[in-house]
Amino acid sequence: MFPNRPLALSHLLSLFFLLPLHAETIERDLVVYGGTSAGIVAGIQAKAMGKTVIVIEPTSREGGLTTGGLGQTDIGNKQVIGGLSREFYRRIAKHYHEPTSWKWEKREDYKDSGQSRTEKGEETMWTFEPSTALKVYRDWIAETGLELVHNQRLNRETGVKVEGGRIVSITMESGEVYAGKMFIDTTYEGDLMAAAGVSYTVGREANAQYGETLNGVQTAQAKHHQFVKGVDPYVVKGDPASGLLPFIDPSGPGEEGAGDKRVQAYCFRMCLTDHPDNRIPFAKPEGYDEQWYELLLRNYEAGELGLPWINSSMPNRKTDTNNRLGFSTDFIGQNYDYPEASWVFAVLC
Repeated sequence: MFPNRPLALSHLLSLFFLLPLHAETIERDLVVYGGTSAGIVAGIQAKAMGKTVIVIEPTSREGGLTTGGLGQTDIGNKQVIGGLSREFYRRIAKHYHEPTSWKWEKREDYKDSGQSRTEKGEETMWTFEPSTALKVYRDWIAETGLELVHNQRLNRETGVKVEGGRIVSITMESGEVYAGKMFIDTTYEGDLMAAAGVSYTVGREANAQYGETLNGVQTAQAKHHQFVKGVDPYVVKGDPASGLLPFIDPSGPGEEGAGDKRVQAYCFRMCLTDHPDNRIPFAKPEGYDEQWYELLLRNYEAGELGLPWINSSMPNRKTDTNNRLGFSTDFIGQNYDYPEASWVFAVLC
């Protein structure tokens, strides 16, 4: 729209004064920060109660874990799930009741398993493909008219305005301002609450802090996700001078029952398939270093016999692939700085 030559100073000044000095403030009764499952359900409920509401999602995809690969949710007793949360699983069942939803296998051939098994005649369904979860949410959002915006990240440094102990507005990195009578933080990290000055703890507290017995470092009763005995940790087997393999903490787990700043490992949850016409080959990533995975091989050399991950069956011959054993899809120890990190760190990770 501009000629291919330097603009005169007067032209630049004209363009500058055409720009708004301040972004328009968007006001709603309720502002929900985080388009996770909790955020969507909170927004739909508020709409049903006659409130004006907007849900702000920092990324380009709403739904959080539910649309990101967690097709077999950790549920336990399904009878305790009610209200709009249960309605989601009803809509999942309705979707898969349609023959057109089954492209890569027949409906009658699908067998769900584990704690998320659907009983015969049940009105809900508890396993699903990520794309189906996203469709259910987007249809539901359109049906209710819920206002949802993407790619708006909170300015965590100066973006939360508090008056009298109450949040009155929040500002995004883009400059967008959202004001509300009430705010709900439905992010996984609690970014809005932290930026508002709410106190929080990262990591494990010591047993001694509150007179507990199951807090802090626990090694004596650790049974699952362990390496077999005898795994050699050194770059050159048997040679401590060669150094430790990547991501091994030389300080060890710490004192039994003590607190630390470590958080539970983050998992790469994968949706895989055994159908050849629906597969995308694994590509060798740029900067791949096979030494990162040497511990996996060492574990088998030391006697491990199990598969390195769990494949839970999802519809259409897909899986919810989850962590298992001592070395699997968890990236152990590499997320300890994440809770206090910047957006740049999050993107790089």
